[in-house]
Amino acid sequence: MSSTKSLLVELFVEELPPKSLKKFGTEFASRLADSLKSQGLATDHSAITSYATPRRLALHLSAVLAQAADRPVTHKLMPVTVALDAGGAPTPALLKKLSAVGADASVVHQLERKQDGKAEALFWSTTVRGAMLAAGLQIALDEAIAKLPTLKAMSYQLEDGWSSVNFVRPAHGLVALHGAEVVQVTALGLTSGRNTQGHRFEAQMDPVVLQDADHYAQQLEQQGAVIAAFDHRRADMARQLQHAAAPLSLTPIDDDALLDEVTALVERPNVLLCQFEPEFLEVPSECLILTMKANQKYFPLLDAQGKLTNKFLVVSNICPEDPSAIVQGNERVVRPRLADAKFFFDQDRKKTLESRLPMLDKVVYHAELGTQGERTRRVEDIARFIASLSAVRADQEAVGRAAKLAKADLVSDMVGEFPELQGVMGGYYARQDGEKPEVAAAIAQQYMPRYSGDAIPGSLIGTIVAMADKLETIAGLFAIGQTPTGDRDPFALRRHAVGVLRMCIERPLAVSLRAIVGAAMQEKTLSEHSRKRGNDAPFAILAFFYDRLAVLMRDAGYSAQQVEAVVSLQPELIAEVPKRLEAVRAFAALPESSSLAAANKRIGNILKKSDVAATAALDESLLVEPAEKALANALRSAGPLADKLLDNGEYTASLRELAVLKAPVDAFFDSVMVNADDPALRANRLALLHSLHTSMNRVADLSKLAA
Repeated sequence: MSSTKSLLVELFVEELPPKSLKKFGTEFASRLADSLKSQGLATDHSAITSYATPRRLALHLSAVLAQAADRPVTHKLMPVTVALDAGGAPTPALLKKLSAVGADASVVHQLERKQDGKAEALFWSTTVRGAMLAAGLQIALDEAIAKLPTLKAMSYQLEDGWSSVNFVRPAHGLVALHGAEVVQVTALGLTSGRNTQGHRFEAQMDPVVLQDADHYAQQLEQQGAVIAAFDHRRADMARQLQHAAAPLSLTPIDDDALLDEVTALVERPNVLLCQFEPEFLEVPSECLILTMKANQKYFPLLDAQGKLTNKFLVVSNICPEDPSAIVQGNERVVRPRLADAKFFFDQDRKKTLESRLPMLDKVVYHAELGTQGERTRRVEDIARFIASLSAVRADQEAVGRAAKLAKADLVSDMVGEFPELQGVMGGYYARQDGEKPEVAAAIAQQYMPRYSGDAIPGSLIGTIVAMADKLETIAGLFAIGQTPTGDRDPFALRRHAVGVLRMCIERPLAVSLRAIVGAAMQEKTLSEHSRKRGNDAPFAILAFFYDRLAVLMRDAGYSAQQVEAVVSLQPELIAEVPKRLEAVRAFAALPESSSLAAANKRIGNILKKSDVAATAALDESLLVEPAEKALANALRSAGPLADKLLDNGEYTASLRELAVLKAPVDAFFDSVMVNADDPALRANRLALLHSLHTSMNRVADLSKLAA
């Protein structure tokens, strides 16, 4: 085997989409490496280093061979009866097959006969020469470019003026080095070499002539003024942000997505401090932060209390000796943005939220589900129902008021410009209008949790309004048949469902899931839609919620068996599910658990096949065998106590109490024939098993724990 060297492949292009750059870099490198490994040109021990800048995608791969090792290959040809005639000579069919695998009649005497199932077949073993690096890299490069995960590719002409190619951005350079040697490959109309481009304005030389694969990053940084590795550039930028903010005792806003995006916009970051006029701080900080981040890619600075200041950081792609022009330019650019936000805020405050409500009846929510005004009234009804439940006991008037005003900010100028601020602005305007603090807070919290890992609303009223909002969305879309399918969930109904479940568990709210889903579906419009389509929306919604609950609990660290044991019973009170799971986890650790779980499963199978009603009463006089009498006595003793503990919410103690049934259950199945010839005895024994099964499965379906 020949010695190995590092391989470098770089594709130099025009500016790539910043939000996709990190993924592009990873995918380009991994696809190249995987293809080379599959061809035997690299091994699993070859280290992959990906590079991604606004104008390049690159891979450094260690321990790459100039030629892969030869490998033995065995071809199964065909059955002997088809391959050879009566005299043992090769048939035309065999000669054709040999030609297909690169051989001819001269190898017939080398063919091996082997048993293949019931018949004998011919096999040809040969050695395939290992792929050369240039050929293998060409295959890998073509695959990596073709499979780069881009939503839309550009079509552009090559320099010959006739040919055109498709790629996410026009490509202008290709580097392929194996050690210090150029590997001859082509891609996108380019031929590989060793020249690349550095920074547009600050490179020391143009082009940068690469010495070898191993000095790529170092040479590009020193001669080209480019930090090639995405992660290194991001870390350098994060360090500069902290360093610039520290002397002012301020902190840059924590936003990983913004860090990634700005990293994808610069080749060598240079962080500079800027500021805006303090009077803009009269505008809600969320508005200012959003416009600075979304429109300008700036990093707002917060004080020790987490409040926005009038200072912010910009990341420049150039490093002039005097950066004042850059600072002044960015300060000049941000000022109109902030002025717009202030104008919208001032204009919006001239109207109350309540005065905006009639406008919601003119805003279409969904073609089949009516306007935002109609939706608001449905949310209010659901919220009032939840608030009225004895387990909640919230201020119904405050809940109703918050739900009524919740969507009014949708027709404000600020939310029209920045849809991400819906709810947030409603909270500000409610306080401005003199609404109760708890009503304003609930309006601001109505969309929480907005994403996976987001906090739930901090107040009870906010929780109820947020829950009602999500329930109405799910109920409405299920009623018209717009349900999630496979990977498609355009209305984020899975996220809405998880939000409702989390609020039930984390608040906690001891409300019946069936009851609140029923309340969401009671609205006339939704029930009519469901009836017209012939779909049982409430049943489908409950199944959907329990499916999401299973995922949520598995993510929380419970095993699939434990989750299925609890969720399969479809418990009404979602708030109690974690307690039930903890009880099941504790029960599973008991020495009696496996035997009882297996017995439970056996009992379930017996009862499924029986025709005895589950309500059949046990007749003590028909207990004749000592083992069935002992089981009945043990159940009579342990069952009521286990039920009492369960009713008090002591799920772990309830299951532990049932562990005493192991011995009598084992003895029962060892010595009692359930399906006795006497119908009365058989029915009574099935009734005993019904009672046992019911007592054992109130906390969870223990049969799901059986191996």
